[in-house]
Amino acid sequence: MHLEIVTPEKVLYSDEVTLVKLPGVKGSFEILKNHAPIISSLEAGTIKIYNAEKETLYFKISGGAVECKSNNIVILANEGARVNP
Repeated sequence: MHLEIVTPEKVLYSDEVTLVKLPGVKGSFEILKNHAPIISSLEAGTIKIYNAEKETLYFKISGGAVECKSNNIVILANEGARVNP
């Protein structure tokens, strides 16, 4: 799957991933390969990513939205930054 995390200032992340865990407004949820199409609002919290190299990455966001379609995920975040666990 291809993931992009974008803020108004810059692209925070753009690469292949195997799993994305997101802070949804009604609770956290995960997106795996071949997930059904979805558009959802995100609240402030941490995005957890497993990339293609089996590394775990974390990004803090202040809220936003996610769209997943055909194994392409786009996260539009109000603000965000990569963080260490």
